[in-house]
Amino acid sequence: MEGLDAEESYAMNSSVITGTAHPSWRSKDGKSGSLQPEETRSASNRKETTRLARLIVTYAPYDDSFELRIPGVHASRFSRVNAECVHSLRLPSLCMIAQGAKSSTVGQDLYEYDASRMLVFSVALPVASQITQASHAEPYLGLRFDLDPRKIADLVLKVYPHGLPPVQERRAVYVTPSDPSIVNAAIRLMECLSHPGDAELLGPLIIDEILIRLLRSPIGVRVAQMGFAESSVDRVAKAISWLRANFSQPVKIEELAELVHMSVSSFHEHFKSVTSMSPLHYQKVLRLQEARRLMLSTMMDAGTAGERVGYLSPSQFSREYSRFFGSAPTRDIARLRQDSQLWPPAPPATSV
Repeated sequence: MEGLDAEESYAMNSSVITGTAHPSWRSKDGKSGSLQPEETRSASNRKETTRLARLIVTYAPYDDSFELRIPGVHASRFSRVNAECVHSLRLPSLCMIAQGAKSSTVGQDLYEYDASRMLVFSVALPVASQITQASHAEPYLGLRFDLDPRKIADLVLKVYPHGLPPVQERRAVYVTPSDPSIVNAAIRLMECLSHPGDAELLGPLIIDEILIRLLRSPIGVRVAQMGFAESSVDRVAKAISWLRANFSQPVKIEELAELVHMSVSSFHEHFKSVTSMSPLHYQKVLRLQEARRLMLSTMMDAGTAGERVGYLSPSQFSREYSRFFGSAPTRDIARLRQDSQLWPPAPPATSV
């Protein structure tokens, strides 16, 4: 990911969270979530957030995303807002922000979050994201923790020894208020990086603590579904795995439903409930994102890229690409390459 250099001597401002973003989720059809942003946070919570922000700056010295030495943990820093959405496939993860704000669109649903909210993806989803609050003086600073369904399943047995309570809601994305205990654990995890041996010995234990606290949070029962065999989320996740591995191939919904042991109608309903899109639309987004990546990174022409991802008709590919990304393939890629030249080259990455 390309980024704009930020001063490595950057000194954290004592007032770390200064934005006015109102984290929540809402659907483009006007529906909204029940969570409302808090007007104020305690001084101790702000202090902890400031500590976390300073640590992220240490391991994200310039604009980019960095994979840290602790497996599955990523730090990000960006010094300007996105004029347009960045399209990507977001794997199951817990996303935290120490400074700035961000929005992610999944299907028709828009999720907005900042330091007062955490965002959880329980299955792999194509998302369109925008950093909505960032500057050189106060860059966007975030952490992402990959979520392993197998690890979640192990911890669910400890957190819910008598079984999971029933869950009516089926969604793959959840917004929840930032938990001071999780923020504190994230701080201790980041501090491990500066002590030889701590990252390897203590890091996994703190990761388990973060996951346990997440499972005990208000959205814990819903997150637990990703590790619960044969839950609707688990079945949809299996279908998603097949789609990701075979997105360039024709899809028969009947066979996909049979793969996850569901009727066609039930599968379609559950898939759309979890991902906010139909299975065929999910496949189409995967195809278009991969075609864009191929053209941008390998200089592949539009016709070849469309054929590579499964389109038999170049005109259909161009039409669906234009509808999804806002401009024709050739024009879109030319603009992206021109925009990338406006960003100065990043300094060599440090080993984190």
